Amino acid sequence: MGLRASAEQLHQGRLNVKPQKGKDKRLFVDLDICSSGQCEKCVIRCSYYYHQQGPGNNGIVSVAELATYAVICRKCEQPHCVASCPVDALEQQKDKDKLLIRHNMRCISCKSCSNACPYGTIYPENVPLLIHNCDFCLDRRSHIFEPLCVKSCPYGALQLKEADADLGENTFLVGDNIIVHSAHWEREKA
Repeated sequence: MGLRASAEQLHQGRLNVKPQKGKDKRLFVDLDICSSGQCEKCVIRCSYYYHQQGPGNNGIVSVAELATYAVICRKCEQPHCVASCPVDALEQQKDKDKLLIRHNMRCISCKSCSNACPYGTIYPENVPLLIHNCDFCLDRRSHIFEPLCVKSCPYGALQLKEADADLGENTFLVGDNIIVHSAHWEREKA
């Protein structure tokens, strides 16, 4: 397994779309909890030094965006979100099962994609102008109290889970570093 961080995965279209189970621990994100409205804004703390410098400065937003594109997005044949972007920042990768990527150096955070999505799957808060990417604490996992986001989430939306365990219903491997739980739409059941 390579050490690919979400910045590379999300903004350069390098997400592994065929993740494999493994004995390694991965960041588990429960998107159902994150989108339930239990918390008005994400209050977690981040282990990365530069993310500790201000409130709301954490990498989980990038993880939620990546997970949403991989699991919740309906991968439309003619995506309104892509067509609505005035600066061509959103792209649907035809060679990667229609996975969306947002080119953060182009994105102006106008939220046109959020407004254009007929299914409401692109949350405006997940399309910020300034990107704070999560590196999954891959090089800090041996440190005590890491990752801090897992320990500081008051709702238990974040955990570290082994990727070879039974994932359960509505739980999916996303890329090489994330496990996502979300009740999502399935084309086959529509």
